[in-house]
Amino acid sequence: MTDEKRVPWRTSPEVWEKLKPLANQMRHQPTVAERHLWQQIRSKTLGVKFRRQHTIDRFIVDFYCAAASLIIEVDGTIHEYTQQEDAIRQEFLESLGLRVLRFTNEEVLQDTVLVLQRIADVLKEQLQS
Repeated sequence: MTDEKRVPWRTSPEVWEKLKPLANQMRHQPTVAERHLWQQIRSKTLGVKFRRQHTIDRFIVDFYCAAASLIIEVDGTIHEYTQQEDAIRQEFLESLGLRVLRFTNEEVLQDTVLVLQRIADVLKEQLQS
């Protein structure tokens, strides 16, 4: 399987122009947990390429691996108040054939080894299917 698998959907140019500044800002001002996880998964350390703050349709996901059709979301305290919106967003992304893994900030910062093992396990599943 190639590192960048072709996907049947794209973010439209009109939506991309609107999301691009926000995605760039989020890349340059990540949360502590996002920064920490990025240091662990960047540069193909898990054998695949991840992108951060990647647009998919009208959403910006924290981390995306095209080769495994995998999205990783790191949820901070704001997500305690947006659970319904997160569920709708996740359902939409999964309808595109993507797998979504969610971790809390605390999991990423306090149980990094377990988070990385879970990601590695799901990568293996996704790449074998």
